[in-house]
Amino acid sequence: MERLPRAKRSEAKTSIRLWRVSIDGFRFALPILRPINLTTLPTTPIILMRFRIIPALICHLAAAQLTACAIGPDYSRAPAATSAQFKEMKGWHEAQPRDTALPQKWWRLFDDPELNALEEQVAQANQSVAQAEAQYRQAQHLVQSSQSSLLPVATLTGTLNRFKAASGQSLAPTGIRNLFGLGVGAVWEPDLWGKIRRQIEANTGNAQASAATLHALILSSQAMLAQHYFHLKILDAQKALLDDTVAAYAKTLDITQNRYAVGVAAKSEVVQAKAQLQSARAQAVDLGVERAAREHAIAVLIGKTPAEFSLPPAPLQVEPPAIPVSLPSELLERRPDIAAAERQMAAANARIGVAKAAYFPSLNLAVSGGYQSGDADTLFTMARRYWALGPAGAALTLFDGGAKNAQYQQAIAAHDATVAAYRQTVLTGFQEVEDNLAALRILAEEVQVQDEAVTAAEQALALMLNQYKAGAVSYLNVMTAQTVALSNQQIAVQLKGEQLNVAVLLIKALGGGWNERLLPTEDEADGDRKWTDYLILPVD
Repeated sequence: MERLPRAKRSEAKTSIRLWRVSIDGFRFALPILRPINLTTLPTTPIILMRFRIIPALICHLAAAQLTACAIGPDYSRAPAATSAQFKEMKGWHEAQPRDTALPQKWWRLFDDPELNALEEQVAQANQSVAQAEAQYRQAQHLVQSSQSSLLPVATLTGTLNRFKAASGQSLAPTGIRNLFGLGVGAVWEPDLWGKIRRQIEANTGNAQASAATLHALILSSQAMLAQHYFHLKILDAQKALLDDTVAAYAKTLDITQNRYAVGVAAKSEVVQAKAQLQSARAQAVDLGVERAAREHAIAVLIGKTPAEFSLPPAPLQVEPPAIPVSLPSELLERRPDIAAAERQMAAANARIGVAKAAYFPSLNLAVSGGYQSGDADTLFTMARRYWALGPAGAALTLFDGGAKNAQYQQAIAAHDATVAAYRQTVLTGFQEVEDNLAALRILAEEVQVQDEAVTAAEQALALMLNQYKAGAVSYLNVMTAQTVALSNQQIAVQLKGEQLNVAVLLIKALGGGWNERLLPTEDEADGDRKWTDYLILPVD
Protein backbone atom coordinates (compact mmCIF):
# COMPACT_ATOMS: atom_id res chain seq x y z
CA MET A 1 0.00 0.00 0.00
CA GLU A 2 1.55 3.29 -1.15
CA ARG A 3 0.54 6.58 0.36
CA LEU A 4 -0.09 9.44 -2.06
CA PRO A 5 2.38 12.35 -2.03
CA ARG A 6 1.37 15.24 0.19
CA ALA A 7 0.77 17.50 -2.79
CA LYS A 8 -1.88 15.12 -4.05
CA ARG A 9 -3.71 14.63 -0.77
CA SER A 10 -6.69 16.58 0.41
CA GLU A 11 -5.60 18.95 3.18
CA ALA A 12 -7.20 21.91 4.92
CA LYS A 13 -10.89 21.57 4.15
CA THR A 14 -11.45 17.86 4.03
CA SER A 15 -12.06 15.00 6.37
CA ILE A 16 -10.71 12.42 3.90
CA ARG A 17 -7.17 11.34 3.15
CA LEU A 18 -6.29 9.05 0.26
CA TRP A 19 -4.05 6.00 0.03
CA ARG A 20 -3.00 4.45 -3.27
CA VAL A 21 -3.82 0.75 -3.21
CA SER A 22 -2.88 -1.98 -5.69
CA ILE A 23 -4.81 -5.25 -5.37
CA ASP A 24 -4.93 -7.98 -7.99
CA GLY A 25 -3.88 -5.57 -10.71
CA PHE A 26 -6.42 -2.88 -9.71
CA ARG A 27 -4.99 0.50 -8.71
CA PHE A 28 -7.22 3.00 -7.02
CA ALA A 29 -7.20 5.74 -4.39
CA LEU A 30 -8.77 4.53 -1.15
CA PRO A 31 -10.47 7.22 0.94
CA ILE A 32 -9.84 6.95 4.69
CA LEU A 33 -11.96 8.89 7.15
CA ARG A 34 -10.30 10.90 9.85
CA PRO A 35 -12.01 12.63 12.77
CA ILE A 36 -13.44 16.09 12.29
CA ASN A 37 -12.92 18.68 14.96
CA LEU A 38 -16.37 20.23 15.21
CA THR A 39 -15.03 23.14 17.20
CA THR A 40 -13.17 24.33 14.14
CA LEU A 41 -16.41 24.42 12.16
CA PRO A 42 -18.73 26.54 14.27
CA THR A 43 -20.56 27.95 11.31
CA THR A 44 -20.61 24.85 9.09
CA PRO A 45 -23.99 23.11 8.88
CA ILE A 46 -23.89 19.51 9.98
CA ILE A 47 -25.36 18.58 6.60
CA LEU A 48 -22.09 19.50 4.86
CA MET A 49 -20.16 17.12 7.06
CA ARG A 50 -22.62 14.39 6.28
CA PHE A 51 -22.29 14.99 2.57
CA ARG A 52 -18.54 14.45 3.01
CA ILE A 53 -19.03 11.21 4.89
CA ILE A 54 -21.46 9.74 2.34
CA PRO A 55 -19.05 9.62 -0.64
CA ALA A 56 -16.32 8.36 1.65
CA LEU A 57 -18.56 5.53 2.78
CA ILE A 58 -19.42 4.69 -0.82
CA CYS A 59 -15.72 4.66 -1.73
CA HIS A 60 -14.98 2.32 1.15
CA LEU A 61 -17.67 -0.08 -0.04
CA ALA A 62 -16.41 0.15 -3.62
CA ALA A 63 -12.94 -0.77 -2.45
CA ALA A 64 -14.37 -3.65 -0.45
CA GLN A 65 -16.19 -4.80 -3.58
CA LEU A 66 -12.92 -4.96 -5.50
CA THR A 67 -11.04 -6.77 -2.75
CA ALA A 68 -13.81 -9.16 -1.72
CA CYS A 69 -13.51 -12.76 -2.75
CA ALA A 70 -15.52 -14.10 -5.66
CA ILE A 71 -17.58 -17.11 -4.67
CA GLY A 72 -17.25 -20.20 -6.84
CA PRO A 73 -14.49 -22.23 -8.49
CA ASP A 74 -11.70 -20.44 -10.33
CA TYR A 75 -11.39 -21.59 -13.92
CA SER A 76 -8.81 -24.02 -15.22
CA ARG A 77 -9.01 -25.68 -18.62
CA ALA A 78 -10.16 -29.28 -18.42
CA PRO A 79 -7.62 -31.76 -19.83
CA ALA A 80 -8.43 -33.34 -23.19
CA ALA A 81 -6.98 -36.36 -24.94
CA THR A 82 -4.08 -35.59 -27.28
CA SER A 83 -1.35 -37.60 -28.96
CA ALA A 84 2.31 -36.93 -29.63
CA GLN A 85 1.95 -37.48 -33.37
CA PHE A 86 -0.79 -37.97 -35.93
CA LYS A 87 -1.28 -41.61 -36.80
CA GLU A 88 -1.62 -40.92 -40.54
CA MET A 89 1.46 -38.68 -40.80
CA LYS A 90 3.32 -41.10 -43.07
CA GLY A 91 5.00 -39.14 -45.80
CA TRP A 92 4.35 -35.77 -44.13
CA HIS A 93 6.85 -33.46 -42.44
CA GLU A 94 6.37 -31.04 -39.57
CA ALA A 95 6.03 -27.43 -40.63
CA GLN A 96 8.83 -24.99 -39.79
CA PRO A 97 8.31 -22.53 -38.30
CA ARG A 98 5.13 -23.78 -36.67
CA ASP A 99 3.57 -20.33 -36.21
CA THR A 100 3.39 -19.94 -40.00
CA ALA A 101 2.31 -23.51 -40.73
CA LEU A 102 -0.78 -22.27 -42.54
CA PRO A 103 -1.37 -18.70 -43.70
CA GLN A 104 -4.64 -17.05 -42.72
CA LYS A 105 -5.36 -16.64 -46.43
CA TRP A 106 -4.83 -20.34 -46.95
CA TRP A 107 -6.56 -20.45 -50.35
CA ARG A 108 -3.52 -18.78 -51.89
CA LEU A 109 -1.73 -22.11 -51.53
CA PHE A 110 -3.68 -23.24 -54.60
CA ASP A 111 -2.30 -20.33 -56.67
CA ASP A 112 -5.61 -19.64 -58.43
CA PRO A 113 -6.32 -15.90 -58.93
CA GLU A 114 -10.00 -16.51 -59.62
CA LEU A 115 -10.38 -18.45 -56.37
CA ASN A 116 -8.46 -15.75 -54.49
CA ALA A 117 -10.86 -13.06 -55.68
CA LEU A 118 -13.90 -15.08 -54.64
CA GLU A 119 -12.55 -16.00 -51.21
CA GLU A 120 -11.86 -12.36 -50.35
CA GLN A 121 -15.58 -11.64 -50.64
CA VAL A 122 -16.79 -14.22 -48.14
CA ALA A 123 -15.92 -12.42 -44.91
CA GLN A 124 -17.36 -9.12 -46.19
CA ALA A 125 -20.48 -10.21 -48.07
CA ASN A 126 -21.65 -13.57 -46.73
CA GLN A 127 -24.89 -13.06 -44.80
CA SER A 128 -24.37 -15.96 -42.41
CA VAL A 129 -21.06 -14.36 -41.46
CA ALA A 130 -22.84 -11.02 -41.02
CA GLN A 131 -25.36 -12.71 -38.73
CA ALA A 132 -22.59 -14.27 -36.63
CA GLU A 133 -20.79 -10.92 -36.43
CA ALA A 134 -23.98 -9.27 -35.14
CA GLN A 135 -24.34 -12.05 -32.56
CA TYR A 136 -20.78 -11.37 -31.43
CA ARG A 137 -21.57 -7.67 -31.00
CA GLN A 138 -24.65 -8.69 -29.03
CA ALA A 139 -22.43 -10.78 -26.74
CA GLN A 140 -20.10 -7.80 -26.29
CA HIS A 141 -22.98 -5.60 -25.19
CA LEU A 142 -24.06 -8.25 -22.69
CA VAL A 143 -20.61 -7.91 -21.13
CA GLN A 144 -21.11 -4.14 -20.95
CA SER A 145 -24.54 -4.62 -19.40
CA SER A 146 -23.18 -6.90 -16.68
CA GLN A 147 -20.29 -4.52 -15.98
CA SER A 148 -22.75 -1.71 -15.34
CA SER A 149 -24.22 -3.71 -12.45
CA LEU A 150 -21.07 -2.96 -10.45
CA LEU A 151 -22.00 0.74 -10.39
CA PRO A 152 -24.81 2.64 -8.68
CA VAL A 153 -27.91 3.67 -10.61
CA ALA A 154 -28.63 7.39 -10.31
CA THR A 155 -31.95 9.03 -11.12
CA LEU A 156 -33.13 12.61 -11.44
CA THR A 157 -36.70 13.26 -10.34
CA GLY A 158 -38.79 16.37 -10.82
CA THR A 159 -42.23 16.69 -9.21
CA LEU A 160 -45.09 19.17 -9.23
CA ASN A 161 -48.08 18.72 -6.93
CA ARG A 162 -51.12 20.99 -6.63
CA PHE A 163 -53.49 20.00 -3.83
CA LYS A 164 -56.06 21.09 -1.27
CA ALA A 165 -56.03 19.49 2.16
CA ALA A 166 -59.19 18.19 3.79
CA SER A 167 -60.96 20.73 6.02
CA GLY A 168 -61.40 20.26 9.73
CA GLN A 169 -57.75 19.42 10.50
CA SER A 170 -55.97 21.89 12.71
CA LEU A 171 -52.54 21.34 11.16
CA ALA A 172 -53.68 21.16 7.54
CA PRO A 173 -52.77 24.10 5.29
CA THR A 174 -55.72 26.08 4.06
CA GLY A 175 -56.58 26.71 0.45
CA ILE A 176 -55.01 25.33 -2.67
CA ARG A 177 -51.26 24.79 -2.37
CA ASN A 178 -48.37 23.93 -4.71
CA LEU A 179 -45.40 21.68 -3.99
CA PHE A 180 -42.36 21.70 -6.24
CA GLY A 181 -39.54 19.19 -6.01
CA LEU A 182 -36.28 18.31 -7.72
CA GLY A 183 -34.08 15.54 -6.43
CA VAL A 184 -31.32 13.11 -7.20
CA GLY A 185 -31.24 9.55 -5.92
CA ALA A 186 -28.89 6.62 -6.20
CA VAL A 187 -29.28 2.94 -5.40
CA TRP A 188 -26.52 0.38 -5.30
CA GLU A 189 -26.00 -3.27 -4.51
CA PRO A 190 -22.33 -3.86 -3.60
CA ASP A 191 -20.92 -7.04 -5.11
CA LEU A 192 -19.66 -8.43 -1.81
CA TRP A 193 -19.66 -12.08 -2.88
CA GLY A 194 -18.58 -11.72 -6.48
CA LYS A 195 -21.91 -12.61 -8.06
CA ILE A 196 -21.72 -9.74 -10.53
CA ARG A 197 -18.04 -10.33 -11.22
CA ARG A 198 -18.73 -13.98 -11.95
CA GLN A 199 -21.55 -12.92 -14.28
CA ILE A 200 -19.13 -10.59 -16.06
CA GLU A 201 -16.70 -13.49 -16.30
CA ALA A 202 -19.43 -15.71 -17.76
CA ASN A 203 -20.53 -13.09 -20.29
CA THR A 204 -16.90 -12.45 -21.23
CA GLY A 205 -16.44 -16.15 -21.91
CA ASN A 206 -19.60 -16.18 -24.00
CA ALA A 207 -18.38 -13.16 -25.99
CA GLN A 208 -15.05 -14.86 -26.65
CA ALA A 209 -16.88 -18.05 -27.64
CA SER A 210 -19.04 -16.00 -30.00
CA ALA A 211 -15.91 -14.50 -31.57
CA ALA A 212 -14.46 -18.00 -32.05
CA THR A 213 -17.75 -19.17 -33.55
CA LEU A 214 -17.59 -16.24 -35.98
CA HIS A 215 -14.10 -17.29 -37.06
CA ALA A 216 -15.25 -20.91 -37.38
CA LEU A 217 -18.14 -19.85 -39.61
CA ILE A 218 -15.86 -17.74 -41.81
CA LEU A 219 -13.48 -20.68 -42.17
CA SER A 220 -16.35 -23.07 -42.91
CA SER A 221 -17.83 -20.71 -45.52
CA GLN A 222 -14.46 -20.17 -47.18
CA ALA A 223 -13.81 -23.92 -47.28
CA MET A 224 -17.27 -24.55 -48.70
CA LEU A 225 -16.68 -21.98 -51.42
CA ALA A 226 -13.37 -23.63 -52.34
CA GLN A 227 -15.08 -27.03 -52.48
CA HIS A 228 -17.84 -25.71 -54.75
CA TYR A 229 -15.26 -23.93 -56.91
CA PHE A 230 -13.08 -26.99 -57.40
CA HIS A 231 -16.09 -29.21 -57.99
CA LEU A 232 -17.28 -26.79 -60.65
CA LYS A 233 -13.83 -26.86 -62.26
CA ILE A 234 -13.88 -30.66 -62.20
CA LEU A 235 -17.26 -30.56 -63.94
CA ASP A 236 -15.73 -28.29 -66.57
CA ALA A 237 -12.89 -30.79 -66.98
CA GLN A 238 -15.43 -33.61 -67.29
CA LYS A 239 -17.31 -31.58 -69.89
CA ALA A 240 -14.11 -30.97 -71.85
CA LEU A 241 -13.32 -34.68 -71.70
CA LEU A 242 -16.79 -35.59 -72.95
CA ASP A 243 -16.59 -32.98 -75.71
CA ASP A 244 -13.34 -34.57 -76.90
CA THR A 245 -14.96 -37.99 -76.59
CA VAL A 246 -17.95 -36.86 -78.66
CA ALA A 247 -15.59 -35.60 -81.36
CA ALA A 248 -13.72 -38.92 -81.33
CA TYR A 249 -16.97 -40.91 -81.43
CA ALA A 250 -18.18 -38.79 -84.36
CA LYS A 251 -15.04 -39.69 -86.31
CA THR A 252 -15.57 -43.35 -85.47
CA LEU A 253 -19.16 -43.06 -86.72
CA ASP A 254 -17.90 -41.61 -90.02
CA ILE A 255 -15.50 -44.52 -90.40
CA THR A 256 -18.28 -47.01 -89.66
CA GLN A 257 -20.65 -45.34 -92.14
CA ASN A 258 -17.96 -45.40 -94.84
CA ARG A 259 -17.33 -49.06 -94.16
CA TYR A 260 -21.06 -49.73 -94.34
CA ALA A 261 -21.30 -47.82 -97.62
CA VAL A 262 -18.74 -50.10 -99.26
CA GLY A 263 -20.33 -53.19 -97.74
CA VAL A 264 -17.65 -54.20 -95.26
CA ALA A 265 -19.65 -53.26 -92.13
CA ALA A 266 -23.10 -54.24 -90.97
CA LYS A 267 -25.96 -51.80 -90.42
CA SER A 268 -25.93 -52.76 -86.73
CA GLU A 269 -22.42 -51.34 -86.36
CA VAL A 270 -23.62 -47.97 -87.63
CA VAL A 271 -26.53 -48.00 -85.20
CA GLN A 272 -24.21 -48.92 -82.32
CA ALA A 273 -21.83 -46.09 -83.22
CA LYS A 274 -24.70 -43.58 -83.30
CA ALA A 275 -26.02 -44.80 -79.94
CA GLN A 276 -22.60 -44.49 -78.35
CA LEU A 277 -22.17 -40.97 -79.75
CA GLN A 278 -25.53 -39.78 -78.48
CA SER A 279 -24.91 -41.33 -75.06
CA ALA A 280 -21.70 -39.31 -74.71
CA ARG A 281 -23.53 -36.15 -75.77
CA ALA A 282 -26.24 -36.80 -73.16
CA GLN A 283 -23.62 -37.18 -70.44
CA ALA A 284 -22.06 -33.86 -71.45
CA VAL A 285 -25.43 -32.11 -71.29
CA ASP A 286 -26.26 -33.68 -67.91
CA LEU A 287 -23.19 -32.09 -66.31
CA GLY A 288 -24.82 -28.70 -66.77
CA VAL A 289 -27.38 -29.43 -64.05
CA GLU A 290 -24.81 -29.88 -61.30
CA ARG A 291 -22.61 -27.09 -62.64
CA ALA A 292 -25.49 -24.63 -62.39
CA ALA A 293 -26.16 -25.71 -58.80
CA ARG A 294 -22.49 -25.24 -57.84
CA GLU A 295 -22.40 -21.83 -59.50
CA HIS A 296 -25.53 -20.76 -57.62
CA ALA A 297 -24.03 -21.97 -54.33
CA ILE A 298 -20.91 -19.86 -54.91
CA ALA A 299 -23.09 -16.82 -55.61
CA VAL A 300 -24.92 -17.21 -52.29
CA LEU A 301 -21.65 -17.67 -50.38
CA ILE A 302 -20.39 -14.30 -51.63
CA GLY A 303 -23.69 -12.57 -50.87
CA LYS A 304 -25.13 -12.39 -54.37
CA THR A 305 -28.20 -13.78 -56.08
CA PRO A 306 -27.56 -16.49 -58.69
CA ALA A 307 -28.68 -14.05 -61.39
CA GLU A 308 -25.87 -11.66 -60.42
CA PHE A 309 -23.05 -14.17 -60.72
CA SER A 310 -21.61 -16.42 -63.37
CA LEU A 311 -18.36 -18.29 -63.71
CA PRO A 312 -17.40 -19.07 -67.31
CA PRO A 313 -15.93 -22.51 -68.06
CA ALA A 314 -12.16 -22.61 -67.83
CA PRO A 315 -9.55 -25.37 -67.88
CA LEU A 316 -8.51 -26.82 -64.52
CA GLN A 317 -4.88 -25.88 -63.89
CA VAL A 318 -4.73 -26.32 -60.10
CA GLU A 319 -2.78 -29.06 -58.39
CA PRO A 320 -3.20 -30.14 -54.74
CA PRO A 321 -0.70 -28.04 -52.75
CA ALA A 322 1.78 -29.20 -50.14
CA ILE A 323 0.04 -28.64 -46.80
CA PRO A 324 2.23 -28.19 -43.71
CA VAL A 325 0.96 -30.09 -40.68
CA SER A 326 1.83 -29.05 -37.12
CA LEU A 327 1.84 -31.10 -33.92
CA PRO A 328 -1.41 -32.57 -32.56
CA SER A 329 -1.03 -30.60 -29.33
CA GLU A 330 -1.16 -27.36 -31.33
CA LEU A 331 -4.52 -28.29 -32.82
CA LEU A 332 -6.18 -27.10 -29.59
CA GLU A 333 -4.88 -23.60 -30.32
CA ARG A 334 -5.53 -23.57 -34.06
CA ARG A 335 -9.16 -24.63 -34.44
CA PRO A 336 -11.78 -21.94 -33.74
CA ASP A 337 -14.47 -24.52 -32.94
CA ILE A 338 -12.26 -25.97 -30.18
CA ALA A 339 -11.62 -22.45 -28.88
CA ALA A 340 -15.36 -21.75 -28.85
CA ALA A 341 -16.04 -24.93 -26.87
CA GLU A 342 -13.28 -24.05 -24.40
CA ARG A 343 -14.62 -20.52 -23.84
CA GLN A 344 -18.14 -21.90 -23.33
CA MET A 345 -16.65 -24.19 -20.70
CA ALA A 346 -15.08 -21.17 -18.97
CA ALA A 347 -18.41 -19.32 -19.05
CA ALA A 348 -20.23 -22.29 -17.54
CA ASN A 349 -17.62 -22.47 -14.78
CA ALA A 350 -18.26 -18.82 -13.91
CA ARG A 351 -22.01 -19.43 -13.78
CA ILE A 352 -21.40 -21.91 -10.96
CA GLY A 353 -20.10 -18.94 -8.96
CA VAL A 354 -23.17 -16.90 -9.87
CA ALA A 355 -25.44 -19.66 -8.58
CA LYS A 356 -23.38 -20.18 -5.43
CA ALA A 357 -23.35 -16.47 -4.57
CA ALA A 358 -27.15 -16.56 -4.39
CA TYR A 359 -26.83 -18.44 -1.07
CA PHE A 360 -25.29 -15.38 0.59
CA PRO A 361 -27.07 -12.23 1.81
CA SER A 362 -27.44 -9.23 -0.45
CA LEU A 363 -26.88 -5.64 0.63
CA ASN A 364 -28.77 -2.71 -0.88
CA LEU A 365 -27.91 0.95 -0.30
CA ALA A 366 -29.73 4.11 -1.29
CA VAL A 367 -29.09 7.82 -0.99
CA SER A 368 -31.13 10.80 -2.12
CA GLY A 369 -31.13 14.54 -1.90
CA GLY A 370 -32.65 17.58 -3.50
CA TYR A 371 -34.94 20.54 -3.05
CA GLN A 372 -38.61 20.84 -2.15
CA SER A 373 -40.68 23.98 -1.83
CA GLY A 374 -44.19 25.27 -2.12
CA ASP A 375 -42.93 28.20 -4.16
CA ALA A 376 -40.92 27.77 -7.35
CA ASP A 377 -39.01 30.99 -6.63
CA THR A 378 -37.54 29.58 -3.40
CA LEU A 379 -36.96 26.03 -4.64
CA PHE A 380 -33.18 26.30 -5.02
CA THR A 381 -32.39 27.80 -1.62
CA MET A 382 -30.43 26.19 1.20
CA ALA A 383 -33.48 26.20 3.42
CA ARG A 384 -35.39 24.03 0.96
CA ARG A 385 -32.70 21.41 0.62
CA TYR A 386 -33.17 17.87 1.95
CA TRP A 387 -31.19 14.63 1.95
CA ALA A 388 -31.66 11.06 3.02
CA LEU A 389 -29.21 8.23 3.55
CA GLY A 390 -31.15 5.04 3.08
CA PRO A 391 -33.02 2.93 3.08
CA ALA A 392 -30.22 0.40 3.48
CA GLY A 393 -31.01 -3.23 3.90
CA ALA A 394 -29.66 -6.74 3.81
CA ALA A 395 -31.64 -9.78 2.75
CA LEU A 396 -30.93 -13.46 3.26
CA THR A 397 -33.17 -16.19 1.92
CA LEU A 398 -34.18 -18.59 4.68
CA PHE A 399 -36.43 -20.91 2.69
CA ASP A 400 -37.15 -21.20 -1.02
CA GLY A 401 -38.25 -24.78 -1.41
CA GLY A 402 -34.85 -25.85 -2.72
CA ALA A 403 -34.84 -23.44 -5.67
CA LYS A 404 -31.33 -22.09 -5.08
CA ASN A 405 -29.88 -25.53 -4.55
CA ALA A 406 -31.53 -26.73 -7.77
CA GLN A 407 -30.10 -23.75 -9.65
CA TYR A 408 -26.65 -24.45 -8.21
CA GLN A 409 -26.76 -28.11 -9.19
CA GLN A 410 -28.06 -27.15 -12.63
CA ALA A 411 -25.05 -24.85 -13.08
CA ILE A 412 -22.69 -27.68 -12.13
CA ALA A 413 -24.40 -30.07 -14.54
CA ALA A 414 -24.28 -27.44 -17.31
CA HIS A 415 -20.54 -27.05 -16.72
CA ASP A 416 -20.06 -30.82 -16.89
CA ALA A 417 -21.92 -30.81 -20.20
CA THR A 418 -19.60 -28.13 -21.63
CA VAL A 419 -16.56 -30.13 -20.49
CA ALA A 420 -17.85 -33.18 -22.35
CA ALA A 421 -18.68 -31.03 -25.40
CA TYR A 422 -15.17 -29.55 -25.35
CA ARG A 423 -13.52 -32.96 -25.18
CA GLN A 424 -15.78 -34.28 -27.95
CA THR A 425 -14.91 -31.29 -30.14
CA VAL A 426 -11.21 -32.02 -29.59
CA LEU A 427 -11.67 -35.69 -30.48
CA THR A 428 -13.67 -34.77 -33.58
CA GLY A 429 -10.92 -32.36 -34.60
CA PHE A 430 -8.28 -35.07 -34.36
CA GLN A 431 -10.51 -37.46 -36.29
CA GLU A 432 -10.99 -34.97 -39.13
CA VAL A 433 -7.25 -34.37 -39.43
CA GLU A 434 -6.48 -38.10 -39.39
CA ASP A 435 -9.26 -38.85 -41.91
CA ASN A 436 -8.01 -36.30 -44.40
CA LEU A 437 -4.33 -37.13 -43.93
CA ALA A 438 -5.16 -40.75 -44.72
CA ALA A 439 -7.39 -39.75 -47.63
CA LEU A 440 -4.70 -37.59 -49.24
CA ARG A 441 -2.06 -40.27 -48.88
CA ILE A 442 -4.29 -43.02 -50.28
CA LEU A 443 -5.61 -40.80 -53.08
CA ALA A 444 -2.04 -40.03 -54.15
CA GLU A 445 -1.39 -43.75 -54.50
CA GLU A 446 -4.68 -44.25 -56.32
CA VAL A 447 -3.97 -41.41 -58.75
CA GLN A 448 -0.63 -42.95 -59.64
CA VAL A 449 -2.25 -46.31 -60.39
CA GLN A 450 -5.14 -44.68 -62.27
CA ASP A 451 -2.77 -42.70 -64.49
CA GLU A 452 -1.20 -45.97 -65.53
CA ALA A 453 -4.66 -47.38 -66.23
CA VAL A 454 -5.52 -44.37 -68.42
CA THR A 455 -2.32 -44.78 -70.40
CA ALA A 456 -2.98 -48.48 -70.95
CA ALA A 457 -6.62 -47.90 -71.95
CA GLU A 458 -5.66 -45.21 -74.47
CA GLN A 459 -3.02 -47.46 -75.99
CA ALA A 460 -5.54 -50.33 -76.23
CA LEU A 461 -8.05 -48.03 -77.93
CA ALA A 462 -5.51 -46.84 -80.49
CA LEU A 463 -4.58 -50.43 -81.34
CA MET A 464 -8.23 -51.46 -81.61
CA LEU A 465 -9.07 -48.57 -83.96
CA ASN A 466 -6.19 -49.49 -86.26
CA GLN A 467 -7.31 -53.11 -86.30
CA TYR A 468 -10.90 -52.05 -87.00
CA LYS A 469 -9.83 -49.88 -89.93
CA ALA A 470 -7.92 -52.88 -91.25
CA GLY A 471 -10.99 -55.08 -90.83
CA ALA A 472 -9.29 -57.35 -88.29
CA VAL A 473 -11.86 -56.83 -85.50
CA SER A 474 -15.55 -55.95 -85.23
CA TYR A 475 -16.96 -52.63 -84.08
CA LEU A 476 -17.95 -54.23 -80.78
CA ASN A 477 -14.26 -54.45 -79.88
CA VAL A 478 -13.84 -50.75 -80.64
CA MET A 479 -16.87 -49.83 -78.54
CA THR A 480 -15.52 -51.80 -75.61
CA ALA A 481 -12.10 -50.14 -75.86
CA GLN A 482 -13.68 -46.68 -76.14
CA THR A 483 -15.89 -47.30 -73.11
CA VAL A 484 -12.95 -48.51 -71.04
CA ALA A 485 -10.81 -45.53 -72.06
CA LEU A 486 -13.54 -42.99 -71.30
CA SER A 487 -14.30 -44.59 -67.95
CA ASN A 488 -10.64 -44.49 -66.89
CA GLN A 489 -10.26 -40.89 -68.04
CA GLN A 490 -13.35 -39.86 -66.08
CA ILE A 491 -12.10 -41.63 -62.97
CA ALA A 492 -8.76 -39.83 -63.29
CA VAL A 493 -10.51 -36.46 -63.41
CA GLN A 494 -12.72 -37.38 -60.46
CA LEU A 495 -9.69 -38.42 -58.41
CA LYS A 496 -8.07 -35.06 -59.02
CA GLY A 497 -11.24 -33.40 -57.80
CA GLU A 498 -11.25 -35.61 -54.71
CA GLN A 499 -7.64 -34.64 -54.01
CA LEU A 500 -8.50 -30.95 -54.17
CA ASN A 501 -11.59 -31.45 -52.01
CA VAL A 502 -9.67 -33.41 -49.36
CA ALA A 503 -6.89 -30.81 -49.39
CA VAL A 504 -9.47 -28.14 -48.53
CA LEU A 505 -10.95 -30.34 -45.81
CA LEU A 506 -7.50 -30.95 -44.30
CA ILE A 507 -6.76 -27.22 -44.25
CA LYS A 508 -10.09 -26.64 -42.55
CA ALA A 509 -9.42 -29.45 -40.05
CA LEU A 510 -6.07 -27.84 -39.19
CA GLY A 511 -7.77 -24.52 -38.47
CA GLY A 512 -7.16 -22.68 -41.73
CA GLY A 513 -4.31 -20.57 -40.35
CA TRP A 514 -6.35 -19.41 -37.36
CA ASN A 515 -4.81 -19.11 -33.90
CA GLU A 516 -6.42 -18.54 -30.52
CA ARG A 517 -4.31 -15.39 -30.14
CA LEU A 518 -6.82 -13.84 -32.56
CA LEU A 519 -9.53 -14.13 -29.89
CA PRO A 520 -10.42 -10.92 -28.04
CA THR A 521 -8.84 -10.65 -24.61
CA GLU A 522 -10.93 -10.12 -21.49
CA ASP A 523 -10.34 -6.38 -21.83
CA GLU A 524 -11.44 -6.45 -25.48
CA ALA A 525 -14.48 -8.69 -25.00
CA ASP A 526 -16.73 -5.73 -24.15
CA GLY A 527 -15.84 -3.90 -27.36
CA ASP A 528 -14.73 -0.31 -27.79
CA ARG A 529 -16.79 1.74 -25.39
CA LYS A 530 -17.29 5.44 -26.07
CA TRP A 531 -18.37 8.09 -23.62
CA THR A 532 -21.75 8.17 -25.35
CA ASP A 533 -22.32 4.58 -24.22
CA TYR A 534 -22.84 5.88 -20.69
CA LEU A 535 -25.61 8.28 -21.65
CA ILE A 536 -29.19 7.52 -20.68
CA LEU A 537 -30.36 8.27 -24.23
CA PRO A 538 -29.59 6.03 -27.22
CA VAL A 539 -26.91 7.62 -29.39
CA ASP A 540 -26.00 6.00 -32.72
